[in-house]
Amino acid sequence: MKKIYLSLVAGAGLLFSQASTTLAQGDYPTLSQVNQRLQALSGSGSPAKLTSLTKTEGGKDIWVLKVGRGDMDNKPGIAVVGGVEGFHVLSVELALQFAEKLVKDHASKLDNTTFYIFPNMSPDAYEQYHASLKYERRGNAAKVDHDRDGQVSEDGYEDLNEDGFITMMRVESPMGDYMPLDKDPRILVKADRSKGQKGSYMIYPESRDKDKDGQFGEDLTEGIAFNKSLTYKFPIFQPLAGDFAASQVETRAMLDYLFDQWNIFSIVTFSPANNLSSPLKYNPADARKRILTSMLDKDVAINSMVSSIYNETISQKAYNQTNQGTDGDFFQWAYFHFGRLSFGTPGWWAPEAKDADGKPLGNPEANFLAWAEQEGMNDVFVPWTAIEHPDLPGQKVEVGGIKPFVMYNPPFSKEAEIAEEHTNFILKLADMQPKLEFHNVKTEKLSNGLTRITADLFNNSPLPTHSQLGERSRWLRKIRVDISKDQKDLVAGEKIQLIRSVGAFEKTTLSWVVRGSGSVDIKAGAAHAGFATLNVKL
Repeated sequence: MKKIYLSLVAGAGLLFSQASTTLAQGDYPTLSQVNQRLQALSGSGSPAKLTSLTKTEGGKDIWVLKVGRGDMDNKPGIAVVGGVEGFHVLSVELALQFAEKLVKDHASKLDNTTFYIFPNMSPDAYEQYHASLKYERRGNAAKVDHDRDGQVSEDGYEDLNEDGFITMMRVESPMGDYMPLDKDPRILVKADRSKGQKGSYMIYPESRDKDKDGQFGEDLTEGIAFNKSLTYKFPIFQPLAGDFAASQVETRAMLDYLFDQWNIFSIVTFSPANNLSSPLKYNPADARKRILTSMLDKDVAINSMVSSIYNETISQKAYNQTNQGTDGDFFQWAYFHFGRLSFGTPGWWAPEAKDADGKPLGNPEANFLAWAEQEGMNDVFVPWTAIEHPDLPGQKVEVGGIKPFVMYNPPFSKEAEIAEEHTNFILKLADMQPKLEFHNVKTEKLSNGLTRITADLFNNSPLPTHSQLGERSRWLRKIRVDISKDQKDLVAGEKIQLIRSVGAFEKTTLSWVVRGSGSVDIKAGAAHAGFATLNVKL
């Protein structure tokens, strides 16, 4: 629990300076503003169709924006997902601006690719950014007994210093596990006892122990977190995960929708999980387990290639981006349980700052505070202030820490450049989609009115038609090859052939012997890989 809530101290409740964007707004949009922009995108004559998949426990719409032209379900597709974490408000803006830029400035991409944009999978939690009490909320509006004591939400956060922010509280104690960081004593880190370090503080989220069980903030006034409730490595019995995987209507509605979209070849998720600025590593032992916990080797190679394109496209250089997936998250589900190429990025992180000696600070919180100071952002930290805590009489208790939201969401003035660069990256990914073509077509006249047809089916793309995991999956469709001749006129070769996969810039040779004259039509492909057609005169 301590690790969970330590990660929740990052944030921003302050108003950022007025941004010069097409939206002419100075802060991240409210949920109402997000909905208005989505409605505007899907007006009459627009290539974008807006659909509400369901409503959350809090009555909020879960939107999907389908953008494309023509036979959209039989063109390779990319899903773009924002709001998998409610406190990551930047992710919603990046997904939304991608949709706006796609419709306005890049409509030509829709000739070959279909886009499915899920701008906000956590609308109940997203609202907390604009609430009078600001904290990094993850869960929806479901009523949940997180600590399983028979009472619902009796130990949530409490604004003990009445500043409008939920930060942390530290309790001075010789039994504590935490100590001040040498380079910035405002930050507390766990003492390393193997190095002889001794803790001097216990830390908790800003809250009370109303049920008198010795724990603080363990039964929050929020429900299930979307990004902790997916089926891959579901974290059973953990707070915010739920009693079983995909327990919430918004999760089931999204997964049902995705499983109906056979044409999706890749998913880009804006989330804390990151395999773009820092690609995943291959672990042979984990890849041989019955339940895989490592990407397969060929997919790791693809990840590395796409990562290099991302780092060439995005001007900001990654700092300390080590979160490459957490139990029950969407980013890992998209690969391990959906079989698609899955790419994740937080979109932004505080750039590396250095100490007075020019050395990296080595701690994400200290790095953020140093960077914020360099940027003139002086209102991102609540100084540690002593309070009288009703549940800890006679003990020295202080409330303070980094404000909610600031570590995951940059000042809104930086958002326009971030959105432009990530739009460019997604469009480059679309340009890399599988592309099947017929080459080296030959016909050879044989005796007795027979003709041999040979052709190479070539994938003219740096991506294979299937991820390595998708190739092994029984769900992802294989490449299907059809020839128009009836079976009785096929002397050799099959009327319908299934091909497991065609690699990047690789070919597979097809051959038939047919009886008769006229012409033959051949079609090869799958919705997620596109289709190639061929007319052969006999």
